[in-house]
Amino acid sequence: MNDASRTTPQIALLDAVRAAARQEQFLEVVSAEGAKARFEKHLDLSPFPAETVPLSDALGRVLAHDVAAPIDVPPIDRSNVDGFALRAADTTGAADGAPKRLTLNAEVIACGHAPKLTVGPGTATAIATGGMIPRGADAVVMIEQTELIDASAPVIDVRRAVSPGMFVSYAGSDIARGETLLRRGTTISSREIGMLAACGLVEIDLVRRPKVAVLSTGDELTALGAPLRPGAVYDSNGAIIAAAIAEAGGEAVRCGAFPDDEDALETAVRGALKQCDMVVLSGGTSKGAGDLSHRIVSRLGAPGVIVHGVALKPGKPLCLGVVDGKPIVVLPGFPTSAIFTFHAYVAPVIRAKAGLPVEAAVQLDATVPVRIPSEMGRKEFVLVALVAGENGKIAFPIGKGSGSVTTFSQADGFLEVEALRTAVDPGTIAKVTLIGQPRAPDLVIAGSHCVALDAVLAALSAQGISARTIAIGSMGGVAAARRGECDLAPVHLMDPATGIYNEQYAKDGLSLVRGWQRMQGIVFRAGDARFAGKTAQNALKSALADPDCIMVNRNAGAGTRILIDRAVGTVRPPGYGNQPRSHNAVAAAVAQGRADWGVAIKSVADMYGLGFLQLSPENYDFLLLDARRERAPVQVFLAALADRDVRARIAALGMVPT
Repeated sequence: MNDASRTTPQIALLDAVRAAARQEQFLEVVSAEGAKARFEKHLDLSPFPAETVPLSDALGRVLAHDVAAPIDVPPIDRSNVDGFALRAADTTGAADGAPKRLTLNAEVIACGHAPKLTVGPGTATAIATGGMIPRGADAVVMIEQTELIDASAPVIDVRRAVSPGMFVSYAGSDIARGETLLRRGTTISSREIGMLAACGLVEIDLVRRPKVAVLSTGDELTALGAPLRPGAVYDSNGAIIAAAIAEAGGEAVRCGAFPDDEDALETAVRGALKQCDMVVLSGGTSKGAGDLSHRIVSRLGAPGVIVHGVALKPGKPLCLGVVDGKPIVVLPGFPTSAIFTFHAYVAPVIRAKAGLPVEAAVQLDATVPVRIPSEMGRKEFVLVALVAGENGKIAFPIGKGSGSVTTFSQADGFLEVEALRTAVDPGTIAKVTLIGQPRAPDLVIAGSHCVALDAVLAALSAQGISARTIAIGSMGGVAAARRGECDLAPVHLMDPATGIYNEQYAKDGLSLVRGWQRMQGIVFRAGDARFAGKTAQNALKSALADPDCIMVNRNAGAGTRILIDRAVGTVRPPGYGNQPRSHNAVAAAVAQGRADWGVAIKSVADMYGLGFLQLSPENYDFLLLDARRERAPVQVFLAALADRDVRARIAALGMVPT
């Protein structure tokens, strides 16, 4: 059939397919360093002019000018203690056995009240902490060093001699009128706000914060709170980037999410450029048929697109542009790629325009425990979780991919893999650049994850125990435990020879701690006649014989994968190569119709509304390093595992505590 004989919808569909297959190439893929240099060459990175801001809104902002103190602080001579203002000469020689007796003046000086009487020779005036020193007095004696004597006139015996100036803060001793209180470029914290407030300043001149427009693009985006349609995702990037802009010192202007409508998006971007100092889009930078942001940037004004394509992973599709002096950046659509490239290319510009200093990178050395493959030709940033090892820090790669929303938030830092390397070998000592201020966890748990584990961790959290969980599968947990890189390793590994779970690994310094039993089974869409009403064995036999029945597998090293391989034997059914890393991913694939069956635990099947055919119970247990058994956090974990309330919560999730 030629195009002339096709209907209009058929022709439109074929055009879309051809466009997707053709894919425009990147303008030019440049190095990460080259991209940054090109971009900043076209920008004025000097701070914005000053604006007057209420002191209450100054936190985290940068001073635009030096600030001179308009008054003395304290503005008066004041007492540092509760006691008596007096003349130091009247106390010469005073001691416990030879006190000096002074007559009290008919006045008590409280804070905020000016004294009315002069302190003459042989007299004293009662004064509170912070009270103004009266005329004639040059020192204060503490009330503890005096004794009130009941007589016809009130008098005190002073039992300690004081020197002039004792317990007196003089006017201007903290801040002197006219001195430079704070310098231009100072970042305002609570300490600086206290100094400014002490001088009575209600507003100050600060560097204006850059206003940064945030737009998300893509037909797949759904507003937060709305129901998800098939193929759609929530616009998490808009929220992430707006928060990151505020962290970097800018003012985010949320413009919303836009479908892949070139005219509508271009109108929105032009409006954002008029309103803001900078525009950040996410999505529309890769080379799919629907990606159009870079085309819009190319026609907004000079010089336009500066970089489109960076030899960076994650982040290759990054597009950097400048329009009439204003930066416009199109970040990749995947969250991890977006936030990485934001911090590398956008945050430094925001900080510079806000007057903030360059953010210094903090690095430490850590051992990489597993092989990290890398794509030659692109510098790669690998996010890692840090744990304490026997000989220093261990850096576990967090391999959820650039589409993960949680990867960045769960990472302690990242390591760089240079463009000419194809892998980082196990045992390599790598430089890890820290993200934020990582706090060493009290407990490290590495291995297979289970939703019931959260019930135990919640009990630990309630007692102030922080735990880091690293989901690396059962076999990964065994390896980590053997290397001493965790306290506990959750596992569910069946010995194919005996059918017994986990006991085969309880040796060489590792003990087995029983957790709970959970039911594994075949999951399928409710009503599927190929499975409904059958035993798991009969359903499996039918599925393996049906070439149109697609399975979803599990990753190698997972306990569930061992069960699957034992069940299917040497058969490799359609879908066997699809190997996600969690029970949830298996259930989602079946629920969404991308697969017809898989193996997962019953609690997850129930969560997704799937049918379930019982295959086999499995034990989810913990390998415990004997050398760490007596550590307090480990003991708290073991106690929580045995706690009646925790076991009830585990049972409520469909598990059977053992």
